Amino acid sequence: MSLRVSFEISDRDIRHFRDIMRRARGTVRDADDDDILEAARAVFKEVKGARAPTFVTDRLHRLEAMAKMVEDEDWQLPKADRNRVLSALVYFCDPEDLIPDSIPGIGYLDDAIMVELALRELRHEIEGYEDFCEYREKYDKSFRIRSDAKKRAAKLSARREQLRERIARRRERETEGAGDTARLL
Repeated sequence: MSLRVSFEISDRDIRHFRDIMRRARGTVRDADDDDILEAARAVFKEVKGARAPTFVTDRLHRLEAMAKMVEDEDWQLPKADRNRVLSALVYFCDPEDLIPDSIPGIGYLDDAIMVELALRELRHEIEGYEDFCEYREKYDKSFRIRSDAKKRAAKLSARREQLRERIARRRERETEGAGDTARLL
């Protein structure tokens, strides 16, 4: 038997999480990206081994996918988006964040909320990255036939730029529709 618990995060609460994320961004500026990613991989492994609640593991898989997006040299995530992902990772890796991770059952609740906010903030980029990965996989399956590495790089670059343009258009439409609403992170 499962139990569904839902609650609304108010504008005040979102502002509070934004402030926390700004502090995490300061850590990102001062830290090495590889160190953040390495720490995140260690926490991913630890959380999986600890049999964390489903609401955490569901978001953990999505956070891992975002980390892959940062690491993917073919995708070349823009710096601002890269820092948003790294900030979410920094927050997730901090065991003494808003709710200490060591509290059974709810220790990762704040982490799950922060990850959810990051996922919503970067949804267009994530969708674009998923499309890019699908394109690359299809291309690479036929790459044995087309063995020119320069042509592959050019095709991936062209696809990446198409997707970045799509992301920008979607962001622009979203901004126009939201009026003065600020970005979450």
